[in-house]
Amino acid sequence: MPEFSFELDDDQKAVRDWIHGFAVDVMRPAAAEWDEREETPWPVIQEAAKIGLYSLDFYAQQYFDPTGLGIPMTMEELFWGDAGIALSIVGTSLAAVAVVANGTEEQVGTWVPAMYGDADDVKVAAFCSSEADAGSDVAAMRTRAVYDEAKDEWVLNGTKTWVTNGGIAGVHVVIASVDPELGARGHASFVVPPSTPGLSQGQKFKKHGIRASHTAEVVLDEVRVPGHCLLGGKEKLDERLARARERARAGTERGKNAAMATFEASRPAVGAQAVGVARAAYEVALEYAKNRVQFGRPIIDNQGIAFQLADMRTRIDAARLLVWRASWMASAGKPFAAAEGSMSKLFAGETAKAVTAQAVQILGGNGFTREYPVERMHRDAAIFTIFEGTSEIQRLVIARTLSGMQIR
Repeated sequence: MPEFSFELDDDQKAVRDWIHGFAVDVMRPAAAEWDEREETPWPVIQEAAKIGLYSLDFYAQQYFDPTGLGIPMTMEELFWGDAGIALSIVGTSLAAVAVVANGTEEQVGTWVPAMYGDADDVKVAAFCSSEADAGSDVAAMRTRAVYDEAKDEWVLNGTKTWVTNGGIAGVHVVIASVDPELGARGHASFVVPPSTPGLSQGQKFKKHGIRASHTAEVVLDEVRVPGHCLLGGKEKLDERLARARERARAGTERGKNAAMATFEASRPAVGAQAVGVARAAYEVALEYAKNRVQFGRPIIDNQGIAFQLADMRTRIDAARLLVWRASWMASAGKPFAAAEGSMSKLFAGETAKAVTAQAVQILGGNGFTREYPVERMHRDAAIFTIFEGTSEIQRLVIARTLSGMQIR
């Protein structure tokens, strides 16, 4: 088991500096343009693919870093560059995590590489879980998957919403209910291969922030996928459903559904993304405060500004430590006995919102304009208390874990 350390080794530092260089040279110069265009920055993704930054091999290397810090380090640097572009680059990873968390070795080997494509033919993937009436309340999911035994096919019907890369993805991973009576325990995850009839893009959302990342509805109308597209396989699903029915009869609730398994695995990584945005805004505010002169002196000479910056940096460092702890625990196989994954996402998300708001305040009127990046960073930060589990849901998870009670 790797020992926990606050110090990155030389290889990790080299990777961090390499990603940072890409963020400085490629992402930041393009950030404002793609935010205004509200379109997927395909040229930037392709540049990332050309150098190996957008590739299965790179993310696998970081995922299997024995310290657990490869992924959070990567996420922080990319989102320091720009959150919208970064989400376009890493959005595929949530679908990949879903396959890795729920699929067989054969399914992982088949579908995860197909999600990325290559530098000459870049692809993206989408994870489809949320619905109009089933966001935090996953038990309310209406998308159905019905097994056609005669053809060994699953038939999917429903509409997913808030899907990153929805409709433009090659591979879609869809969470659907196979036994509505079991609620969230009756869900399963399916791969929908490229160009499958019946899958289409619905409404594309115009968003407050992360606007370079494509977000849309995904409509499933009599979508038929082969039996081998059920992640984990039917035998494993049947066994899990049988256990869930037995527990339901006994009045107990245990186990996790497919969507929650994916979100739990990704929460520290999302926390790292929030840390990156917060750090970026803090650095702009610090530099501005050192150079902005009012009443004959830099505004950082005023305690009101200096103390804000001290608090901002303290919160950022504390958030990073929570993210690193959770990431190390996951890598070391330690259970989140106190919901440490949710803690990291909660605190980091709230930190991003608070720090970017303080950065806007320190820049004053300039911070309210698009001439300075903190305006965009503040808009981008808002999502981190909403997606992949709202702050309220994170608090609920933490409270339930600590108390052992089904708090509602």
